[in-house]
Amino acid sequence: MRIGILTSGGDCPGLNAVIRGAVLKGIKEYDDIEFVGFRDGWRGVVDGDIMDLPRSRVRGISKQGGTILGTSRTNPFEGPNGGPEKIKATLDRLGIDAIIAIGGEGTLAAAQRLTDAGLKIVGVPKTVDNDLDATDYTFGFDTAVEIATEACDRLRTTGESHHRCMVAEVMGRHVGWIALHTGMAAGAHAILIPEHPVSIDQISQWVSEARDRGRAPLVVVAEGFVTTDMEMPHSERGLDSFGRPRLGGIGELLAPEIEARTGIETRATVLGHIQRGGVPTAFDRVLATRLGMAAVDSVVDGLWGTMVALHGTDIVHVGFEKALGNLKTVPEQRYDEAAILFG
Repeated sequence: MRIGILTSGGDCPGLNAVIRGAVLKGIKEYDDIEFVGFRDGWRGVVDGDIMDLPRSRVRGISKQGGTILGTSRTNPFEGPNGGPEKIKATLDRLGIDAIIAIGGEGTLAAAQRLTDAGLKIVGVPKTVDNDLDATDYTFGFDTAVEIATEACDRLRTTGESHHRCMVAEVMGRHVGWIALHTGMAAGAHAILIPEHPVSIDQISQWVSEARDRGRAPLVVVAEGFVTTDMEMPHSERGLDSFGRPRLGGIGELLAPEIEARTGIETRATVLGHIQRGGVPTAFDRVLATRLGMAAVDSVVDGLWGTMVALHGTDIVHVGFEKALGNLKTVPEQRYDEAAILFG
């Protein structure tokens, strides 16, 4: 059996650990499995651009950030070589029997459509936002929170030195898990998430309360946050290849409003891609390795149209429809718990 592995969408700490876990499990436990990697996600599938993945190629890569296969946001249904029939012809020509698709919501949605059309695909969930409902945690999330927390710790020192309010914008298109965990860990005086719109006046009140206690206020905001006066998340960079707005800049939008209302000099920092670069944490390395190993079992057992997931401490198999049906949003009680610390 020849299995093709792809990494698609945004890069994420732990992708290489998934690849390594899959290759080692397949080679050591199943005698007749060979692995290849598709270069640059779905583009490699559409174009038939592959590289061999022998054991020597994955040696020591679990601690590396990024992905040795490359990634892209290519839509596999577009272009002259896209679509199920042409992709199947390409796979037949290359002798590839099945695909392990490692990616987030967009990647898995494409995988579901292709599986429904008859292709043999299993998935591994990847999103730093931790917003896939069918798994307790996704690899990359822990690393992103660790990086963002360290950044906020650094922002607080300069904020305290200059008596400023610092606004840290973190990832979180639809959900606020990174903002919530980062804000709680860093001792933020306000945490702003997409699930809970807040007025500028309320944010300014929290900032003023912190200032009045002699603190340099720290605000952590998810990129998808909206105030009570906004109809949609702030976006100035158009759409991606899947038709989704490219978010970013809400921190820069909030900073002058906070300064105008409180009189406190306010600066904003967008952490952006820093959150998903660099080496993965130990937690993410272990989780990613386990998911990669389990994905090989999914292929061997013919569990097409499913993805591996973490439930508690167990790795399980769930259908794509469960993963894509609902976003895993921050529950109201978790936000209320954090809000006790605001101001």
